[in-house]
Amino acid sequence: MSLAPQLAADRAALTGALSGAEEPAGHPDGVRATARIRATYNGRVTTLPQLRSDGPFHLRRMRTDGNTAKVGIIGAMSAPLGGDRLTIDVTAGDRAVLEVTTAAATLALRGPTTAPATYDVRLTAGEHTSLRWLPQPLISAAGSNLRQTCTVELAATARLLLREEQLLGRANEHPGHLISRLLVHRAGRPLLDQQMAYGDPEPGWDGPAVLHGHRAVGQLLLVDPEMGIHRSPVLLREGSRDGCAVLTPLAGGPALLATAIAPTSSALRELLDEALAHALQK
Repeated sequence: MSLAPQLAADRAALTGALSGAEEPAGHPDGVRATARIRATYNGRVTTLPQLRSDGPFHLRRMRTDGNTAKVGIIGAMSAPLGGDRLTIDVTAGDRAVLEVTTAAATLALRGPTTAPATYDVRLTAGEHTSLRWLPQPLISAAGSNLRQTCTVELAATARLLLREEQLLGRANEHPGHLISRLLVHRAGRPLLDQQMAYGDPEPGWDGPAVLHGHRAVGQLLLVDPEMGIHRSPVLLREGSRDGCAVLTPLAGGPALLATAIAPTSSALRELLDEALAHALQK
């Protein structure tokens, strides 16, 4: 029996409790929510003048050392489901140092409607800013339909470390339909525009030219004005059954992009960590 109706009822009740308003269970239009994080540098440390939780996103300050501010995103309800429109907006002002992570994996589920859910992440980093976006994996469960977009705006002197991981289906389960786009601008100019699509009805997504039977895929992007740009592509673990990764420089600036595929989430994380270690070598 499908759990979607019960999940819809539970999340509707929680939404009403949080907002003080009643919402019918299984509302076909889904949940609309925008969470906002704003970090600023006050001359000594990075502060968080705005943490606005909304819908399934509960934002928490986390303990850190030094100048860095760290925010954890905790899921307050099941999301994203079909029809949801979810946004996380993160702005780090000049000279701020900010890290954002999630407490657990994000699980995309079918929901009460077949309409796609959208999950938009917007990241903005000012001059001499360091921004780290390091969420836990996104799981595309059977029957789900999700459009995920991450849009990044970087100043010329900003530093970025971004990691994205997608798991296509839970254990012994076919994945849902997932379209994921990563769009990055640096100093007002395009640096990266990449889109990937997995699951039916996408053609050839599981073929030897794409995932070759693997179910975990991820990207790691490092942008650093102090990084040497004269680098050659590096292929990690070529021919390994535990997946492989490629680390390549981007033409639009001092940036390296790692793309990895693996059979499991743990193997994928190991590959991305290995790619990061290579990227940080001087």
